[in-house]
Amino acid sequence: MIANIQRLITLGLLSSALAWALYFWQRGEVVWAWVGALMLVFGYTIFLALEFALLAFRQDSSSRVPRASRAQLIRAWWGEILTAPLVFCWRQPFRASAVPNHLPVHAAGRRGVVLVHGFFCNRALWNPWMVKLRASDTPFVAVSLEPPFGSIDTYTNAIDDAVTQIKSVTGLAPIIVAHSMGGLAVRAWLAKTVDDASVHHVITIGTPHHGTWLARFGQTRNARQMRIQSPWLLRLAAIEPPSSYTKFTCFFSHCDNIVFPASTATLTGAANRHVPGAAHVQLAFHGEIFTEMQHRLGQSTESPQHAELADAPPALKSNRFLESTKRPG
Repeated sequence: MIANIQRLITLGLLSSALAWALYFWQRGEVVWAWVGALMLVFGYTIFLALEFALLAFRQDSSSRVPRASRAQLIRAWWGEILTAPLVFCWRQPFRASAVPNHLPVHAAGRRGVVLVHGFFCNRALWNPWMVKLRASDTPFVAVSLEPPFGSIDTYTNAIDDAVTQIKSVTGLAPIIVAHSMGGLAVRAWLAKTVDDASVHHVITIGTPHHGTWLARFGQTRNARQMRIQSPWLLRLAAIEPPSSYTKFTCFFSHCDNIVFPASTATLTGAANRHVPGAAHVQLAFHGEIFTEMQHRLGQSTESPQHAELADAPPALKSNRFLESTKRPG
């Protein structure tokens, strides 16, 4: 469903920009033709700027997380400008099935990976990861959480099915890597399962474990559940055994424009890792996180930063390669 929605949004914006440009061009108003078309195509940069402005206003006031500098916020904004269209206007709308799950018959005794996306995303978020995992013959399943705007509790069955698939071919509990809301879905699944050995380790990336300030503007059911001190989050924390957090590594950033204040993406008792200067979607492709997953698997191969280009439109590949080499870390 998310692929269909994002396909309509992408094609609608491009069609609107083209129609605007043609209309004013035919009237001889060339400046208006260009300005209007560019505003339609690149208007998302303004919304991103607003998110970063709110982040700057609501940064952690404690010393637990270093405050992001203005330069770091600007660089993160630019990084998200480059990353977001590739995810939301190309991979997820048009490449959701480009990289199938990998469940090789010879995988017994090799630990696998379950990939869980976040809000308003689908499995194609992980395409760069999946390209690298297939190259190393690592078993993996990437889920698509449906319905996209329902309760987070409804996503636990998809995670359970993915874990079962991995265990059936490997015989081992998988590592779960979850971005954003996906980390909450994993926690909800763990709270329901009676087998504490169902997962080897959980890596969360920019997950609003304690909610996010920005969710106050969200009206979907899962967005309301991600509000700070939401009843759903409080109930989840109340039924989780505190020891469960020792299986978590939580990556977070003080430049996360969706999940802030930054400390809300941490858990007491978990290995909490701060990644300076990374925005929310950009954080999912940070080399340090892929390296952590490889360490947990007992592997050592390159990060997904260059694999991120594998399913990019040809026109973007050269520019994205140059930019990927400049990312923090």
